[in-house]
Amino acid sequence: MVRRRLRRSAIGVSGVLVALVSIALGVGCALSAPTWHGQVSDHFTGERFTSPGGTARPGGFGSMGGLAALLKWQRERQPGVWKAYREEPFGPPPPREVPLGAMRVTFINHATTLIQLDGVNVLTDPIYAERASPFDFVGPRRVRPPGVRFTDLPRIDAVVLSHNHYDHLNLATLKRIADTWPHVRFFTGLGIKAFLDAQGLPNVTELDWWDTREVGAITIHAVPNQHFSNRGIFDDDGTLWSAWVFDGQRGRAYFGGDTGYGPHFRRVYEKLGPMRLAVVPIGAFRPEWFMRAVHMSPPEAVQAVLDLHAGMAVPMHFGTFELADDGETEAVELLQQAVAQQPAPFVVLGFGEGRDVPEVQP
Repeated sequence: MVRRRLRRSAIGVSGVLVALVSIALGVGCALSAPTWHGQVSDHFTGERFTSPGGTARPGGFGSMGGLAALLKWQRERQPGVWKAYREEPFGPPPPREVPLGAMRVTFINHATTLIQLDGVNVLTDPIYAERASPFDFVGPRRVRPPGVRFTDLPRIDAVVLSHNHYDHLNLATLKRIADTWPHVRFFTGLGIKAFLDAQGLPNVTELDWWDTREVGAITIHAVPNQHFSNRGIFDDDGTLWSAWVFDGQRGRAYFGGDTGYGPHFRRVYEKLGPMRLAVVPIGAFRPEWFMRAVHMSPPEAVQAVLDLHAGMAVPMHFGTFELADDGETEAVELLQQAVAQQPAPFVVLGFGEGRDVPEVQP
């Protein structure tokens, strides 16, 4: 009798585990986005994209060794301090546009920045949602409101998306942008257009690295960076991640998206020239042994800016969503220490703060 009960109990537990796994696989499948189908290239195998120098994933995640690394991180986590959500004052409305030759950058939150040059307004990786998640009830939750009210944004002419992760491609925000400015153009890496088209987003253009498009008086370049992509568990690296360069009459602005440090920064400089402005990520870098392939540390961000020969640099990807083990203010504090040791032209903007970008002196 006892053995029979134990056997029934074991069968019951096994059934629950099978059900949970089935649910997880079902959700992962439902969340997975369409993937790119095209010609093989130096960064596309025919099935998956790779970063310069090879595939980059956190801790090698995607392999059995990577899974072990993920479990090790979760088992040994030492997360830094983050404050609870609090209301903070919004920054002032940005100018409607800037004239030919001028350039301005406004830090909104996370990787969302407004870059204005030559009469064109570009929004990067916009997220105004409460969570960086596919769900409204779970997932990383913001600790502060966006620095600029959505209703205070100027006309948006172009939106660039660095990749399809939930903290960089937020559907609710994109749909609100499209509803507010029907003529806005969305720019993505290869493969993401199919997903956005299915969601009803208009005017989507997907670009391979080094492709360009004109928007008003500026040229938009998709350029390499070092990251990975997925929205579910069956679309790993099936769409392209990119950094972006906005080429204007009197200089270029660089937006790095999400990236680890690598030779791509110097390659962008060698191919396109020095940057008047570089907006680069500094957060979600701990533990470095796990994150380094896909997220730069603050000292690496300093070197990236030097590689780009930038006249002014603005950090982003910090202080909004708790995504890794670094604390809320740690990335900025370490950036300031790194700049003291290796001078670089960083200006740390407050949330909602804008700044005119000076011209680079020859």
